[in-house]
Amino acid sequence: MTRPLTAAQRRIVDAADPGTGRLRGTPAQLAALVKRGLAFRHPRPPHDHFLTPAGHRARESEAEAEAAPEPVEAPAATGVFAARVGGEHPAPESGPARLREVRGAWQGMLELRRMTNTDGATDRPCGWERSHLVQAAALALEAAGHRPATDGEGGYRVRETPQPEAVAVHEPDGEALRACAATLEGAGWQVGEYTEPRTRARYLLASPRRV
Repeated sequence: MTRPLTAAQRRIVDAADPGTGRLRGTPAQLAALVKRGLAFRHPRPPHDHFLTPAGHRARESEAEAEAAPEPVEAPAATGVFAARVGGEHPAPESGPARLREVRGAWQGMLELRRMTNTDGATDRPCGWERSHLVQAAALALEAAGHRPATDGEGGYRVRETPQPEAVAVHEPDGEALRACAATLEGAGWQVGEYTEPRTRARYLLASPRRV
């Protein structure tokens, strides 16, 4: 089980700049937050520290917990947000708490793009997304309201492919598949629609756009 934040760590996270997620603290405190995946060190001088999407979610979850007495469970034992890729067993619960988590994670991702893309662009994926292709594409789809696949029901499924920097998105409904393509294109992905040779099923091949 993930250890709860110390009082000092909680103060640092709560005091993060609301616009940029910039953090202030001692080197040891900031390093501890980086180790827990709640912060990252900017690669360019002055090497400030900023909240990651998980850090933004942790801060928002704390604020929601103070506003509402009932606790909200983390979506995974690690305490780190994981977007739904489709076909999970068992499927995570949906509802208002999940919607808040997804919304917070997507806003955190946009901030991560702004801070780590060399030109500050938020309209195309950043380095983290390129190294976590399936999760990044799934987050864009879930945040836009697309329905992930569950047992016995249709919906999107995001899967790895042998091709570098590319994921496959499967959705049995043609109209929903095209809607997924539009969402990914709007989130900064290059998308093409293809047909599987054996099953003749249509699917998407999506890669993060670089420019």
